[in-house]
Amino acid sequence: MLFTSESVTEGHPDKICDQISDTILDALLTQDPKSRVAAEVVVNTGLVLITGEITSQAHVNYVELARQKIAEIGYTQSENGFAAHSCSVIVAIDEQSPDIAQGVNQALEAREGQTEDEILESIGAGDQGIMFGYACNETPELMPMPIALSHRIARRLSHCRKSGQLPYLRPDGKTQVTVIYENGIPVGIDTILVSTQHTPEIDGIGDNNKVQARIRQDVWEQVVEPIFTDLSVRPNDRTRFLVNPTGKFVIGGPQGDSGLTGRKIIVDTYGGYARHGGGAFSGKDPTKVDRSAAYACRYVAKNIVKAGLAQKCELQVSYAIGVARPTSLTIETFGTGKLADEQLLNLVKAEFDLRPAAIIKNFGLCDLPSKRNGRFYQDIAAYGHLGRTDLDLPWEQTDRATGLSSF
Repeated sequence: MLFTSESVTEGHPDKICDQISDTILDALLTQDPKSRVAAEVVVNTGLVLITGEITSQAHVNYVELARQKIAEIGYTQSENGFAAHSCSVIVAIDEQSPDIAQGVNQALEAREGQTEDEILESIGAGDQGIMFGYACNETPELMPMPIALSHRIARRLSHCRKSGQLPYLRPDGKTQVTVIYENGIPVGIDTILVSTQHTPEIDGIGDNNKVQARIRQDVWEQVVEPIFTDLSVRPNDRTRFLVNPTGKFVIGGPQGDSGLTGRKIIVDTYGGYARHGGGAFSGKDPTKVDRSAAYACRYVAKNIVKAGLAQKCELQVSYAIGVARPTSLTIETFGTGKLADEQLLNLVKAEFDLRPAAIIKNFGLCDLPSKRNGRFYQDIAAYGHLGRTDLDLPWEQTDRATGLSSF
């Protein structure tokens, strides 16, 4: 079986939007951890539109936040058709609907004498919906190999650009990896695809064929090869390696395509290898279970796999707006569990608190930006929210695995 997943770099138009949305979220939560945020961003040639619903006591400059993030990503030259300090930034923001907010707001006003558990029980989910979490033992990060490799290549591509190692690279880029499976186990790499924006010339050479040959060699040696050092599955002489298949990639970013917050939800999670509830992450404060519950489900699944209770684990949870306890909880180990799925489900119910307020409290989701110098969510808005080994994420910890292994 062949399975393929893709990733995109931080300069991809959709990812620009995700990062601006989460930069806004970071700024608001840093000043006011009770901020309610649903920030959406659209980009196109020379244009940024910030919209959505925000209720907060914080005072931030949305225009300046957007320009700072765009510059950090690497869009600083107008010849790209999109530059931090010359693009137009339009802000059109409303407050959150009181009908949506009331299920959480009323409960947050804890009455004197309530126990902590009574308070957690009274704070309902910010919306209805379904979320999934997944983990497997295919990679050290306990992620499916296709998406793990795609993210590694995308991160490495950005590193080589920003460090000056490959100075001709521009911010936009996409990666894609096809893995060969036998009996559900990855055994080889069928195809590696890298599309990377670049300058028209490299070291004064303008001939496109020579430019593409140089990019292909550099990307293989400096981007692709280094990411396989800790894996037994590696490319071989039968692996197809494709770089800029159209022949060149000079026009990119918002000049080449529009972008929108939340349009890369499969890139953000498991690359299509596991199911997805449909809700995006970026721009949403932690009371939105689309985000917080998906993180919690990943945490549960990862600890189960790390404990050796299953080789693969997928968890689904659902919520009703204004109701604290999940309306359903389902677990699937695809025949790899050391316990029956029903037993694992009972274990999860006994060991993990999946009420929204408990998730926020246990992971510190509203306080993380202020505790990390005003930036947290913007740093996970590109290269995946899950399986990150380069960041200290609370839902990626396996601190419960030892206790679970006793079962």
